[in-house]
Amino acid sequence: MTPVNFRFSHRLRVRWSEVDMQKIVFNAHYLAYFDLGISEYWRALALPYEDAMAQLGGELYLKKSTLEFNASARMDDLLDVALACHRLGNSSMTLRGAVLRAGQPLALGELVYVFADPSTQRPRPVPAALRALIEGYEAGQAVLELRCGSWHALGPDAQRVRTQVFVQEQGIAPEDEWDAADADCLHVVAYNRLGQPVATARLLPAQAGVAKLGRMAVHRVLRGTGVGRQLLSELTQAASARGDRCLRLSAQRSAEGFYQRLGFEAVGQPYDEVGIPHIEMQRLL
Repeated sequence: MTPVNFRFSHRLRVRWSEVDMQKIVFNAHYLAYFDLGISEYWRALALPYEDAMAQLGGELYLKKSTLEFNASARMDDLLDVALACHRLGNSSMTLRGAVLRAGQPLALGELVYVFADPSTQRPRPVPAALRALIEGYEAGQAVLELRCGSWHALGPDAQRVRTQVFVQEQGIAPEDEWDAADADCLHVVAYNRLGQPVATARLLPAQAGVAKLGRMAVHRVLRGTGVGRQLLSELTQAASARGDRCLRLSAQRSAEGFYQRLGFEAVGQPYDEVGIPHIEMQRLL
């Protein structure tokens, strides 16, 4: 089995529970590494797997897995699990992968999945939208489309994401989530290539050159994939283009580090908002 060129890889560290007395990884764990890599591959495609498969009307079932071992991974090794779609058949999808340590392939794998009806598990053709997404990703195309616009244009999709994140996931009361300011804001919504809205944020009108960002919401499956960074970049450019001098936002304390890495600084003391710790942050433009 020969390696292929990989666009995707996911890093992990070998844990104590995965090794034997000689501190060598049990062979069966390499399949678990590839399985974890597959989950991250879907995230790289900006696909919340469950939502995507429900829209596509099927499921992907593992049909065959093949492993070839070259060397052993050991306790505390940092490993990269790399994957690429090698072939898309009528109803099947073949991925080739490698588990690497410092670029050295320790194990090579081939995984064959079949797209099938979830109730009967009978094969179905790979949907054209999924085929185009995978082929586009492997060719280096973007998996997200960002759209900026008014609440009238983007409201239903922004509302869908915010309801999932703030109301359903975080338990914020609907009356605390929705306000009249939405009608006056510039909104941005990120869509995956199935047309599903997966993230949103808004930019309020500036007052004395100071604009406020808010309602940043990213589908929980896609956090950490760079979607939030893209939203902020889009709205920062919009604020700069209209002459704003400063951006402010009310950050949940759990996301404070994320905003710091993007140039925001904390202002004042932490406070509670809708039962969640927050802190004011700002960035000069």
